[in-house]
Amino acid sequence: MHIPSVKELVSAEEWALRVDLAAAYRLVAAYGWSDLVFTHISARVPGPEHHFLINPYGLMFDEITASSLVKVDGQCQKVIDSPFPVNPAGFTIHSCIHAAREDVQCVLHTHTRAGVAVSAQKCGVLPISQQSTFVLASLAYHGYEGVALRDEEKPRLVADLGEKTFLMLRNHGLLTVGKSVPEAFLSMYIFESTCKIQIDAQAGGDLVQVNPAILQGMAQVMKTATAGQGANIAWPALLRKLDREDASYKT
Repeated sequence: MHIPSVKELVSAEEWALRVDLAAAYRLVAAYGWSDLVFTHISARVPGPEHHFLINPYGLMFDEITASSLVKVDGQCQKVIDSPFPVNPAGFTIHSCIHAAREDVQCVLHTHTRAGVAVSAQKCGVLPISQQSTFVLASLAYHGYEGVALRDEEKPRLVADLGEKTFLMLRNHGLLTVGKSVPEAFLSMYIFESTCKIQIDAQAGGDLVQVNPAILQGMAQVMKTATAGQGANIAWPALLRKLDREDASYKT
């Protein structure tokens, strides 16, 4: 599939964002988190226009490139002409979060088997792994209201998320936000790992829960463990992994 480059049509800052976002789509595919073509990762384009990048609807995540990403406004209308369709319904959740959270550049949403499984459990995320302690330090829940198509749900979703990083959409899946694409991706990696571990552990017998005192101190631990730079440390290594396998995401 030949996709014309848009590198000369956008700023250097936007192009760098496109490369990171395309990489995130490829990594989501590589880690098995995609749901055919039916989830989304969105990123706010720097600048006052409130424009966003989102996947070309119908492409598999391992086909997405920097140039194929579609630039849209807050109503999911194309800003730059593209041969690819977009899915306005799929942008419903993303648009309201971007509108409410100026600190958020990237919103990543998945429908993984483990994520949906835990989202359907009354207990939600249990404090039974080191990974879970990071999630529980900034976790919110949003009740299921059907397929997210209605504008009336947006205020409730935004209120439930608040200032948190991790959002469990009950009976639906997982969502993370980040000040950058790498931040949102690393948070989803931890969130997904938490859910996989929980499902596996529940199949194995009685569970040992983390001491509540440890959970209370996690906010400080998160600030000091990697000096808040966990995503910046992991992301270059993830890009090198992609480059070894298929660097076409950069085109």
